[in-house]
Amino acid sequence: MADDVDDAEKTEDPSERKLLEARRKGDVPKSQEVSTWFVLVASAMALFIFGGNAAQDLALYLKGIFQHADKISVDGMGVRALGSDIALSVVSAVAIPMLLLIIAAIAGNAIQHGFLLTAETIKPKLQKISPIAGFKRLFSSQSLVNFVKGIAKISIVGLVMVAVIWPESGRFDTLVAAGIPAILETASMLGLKLMLATIAVMTLVAAADFAYQQHTYFKKQRMTQKEVKDEYKQAEGDPMVKAKLRQIRSEKSRQRMMSNVPDATVVITNPTHYAVALKYEDGMPAPVCVAKGVDAVALRIRTLARDCDVPIVENPPLARALHASVDIDQPIDPDHYKAVAQVVSFVLRQKRRRAWRA
Repeated sequence: MADDVDDAEKTEDPSERKLLEARRKGDVPKSQEVSTWFVLVASAMALFIFGGNAAQDLALYLKGIFQHADKISVDGMGVRALGSDIALSVVSAVAIPMLLLIIAAIAGNAIQHGFLLTAETIKPKLQKISPIAGFKRLFSSQSLVNFVKGIAKISIVGLVMVAVIWPESGRFDTLVAAGIPAILETASMLGLKLMLATIAVMTLVAAADFAYQQHTYFKKQRMTQKEVKDEYKQAEGDPMVKAKLRQIRSEKSRQRMMSNVPDATVVITNPTHYAVALKYEDGMPAPVCVAKGVDAVALRIRTLARDCDVPIVENPPLARALHASVDIDQPIDPDHYKAVAQVVSFVLRQKRRRAWRA
């Protein structure tokens, strides 16, 4: 029941990261019927392209041995030499067909999931030797499906073979009195028909099994909503942690900004909502914004400016324009030079007057 509940909770498509992780572990969609189809086609090609020449070469070789059997030494060395010679001849005859079958077996797997080399599948795991786990696998739904597929495949191929051979069954009685060439010709013709019919059936079986394996694999790799969220947290970071870090960085930035207010030349405000602190010294090409803020931050800037005797000038249009156009530690835009120059000049005149009176 737990597995059923887990499967029911897997409502999300697998992510690219999940699929890559499964591939790294050697878990990829694979249809054995596709590999079998490639080997079967390669066997047919090897049989009809190389089979005749290979059989003829072996026949001539064996014929030579039988014709000169009286000259063959039967002592230990002679028998070993004859055995080695026969083995070499057989290997030479079937080397190219066997190479073709090996290539077909590799291609049958590579075409499904590409070339994959991983040691994960051969690592020792307790699940592989656990009797309980083995019993569960033996009587699992997947084992039942594989059993049904095997029975269905054997039945279909068997029916096709009967359908191919049955119409030719009337010729078998006449083959008894026929010569060897006629028997070989009939056997070759039936073998070709059986091979082509089997390949045709296996094409359909392999296509259906490939689609089924793909569907089953992606269904198995589906994720729960919690897994999707956990993966996102691992890839992008926990949103709560990121928000906390942003808050900390913002607070530190605000503290650094506030530390610049006492050195400001003037604070331009929109009485309650905006505050922009500017600094200007001789030799500077333009005033620089050292602090700015709205609402609560603006209130803190104004309060700190009063405590530090920094002049505060109310100019709502200029305060809003500066707040929208200039960043911290950046000079003001040229568009605001004239208006700011008037404010700075007024503030500097006020300072000189206070200094003269003092």
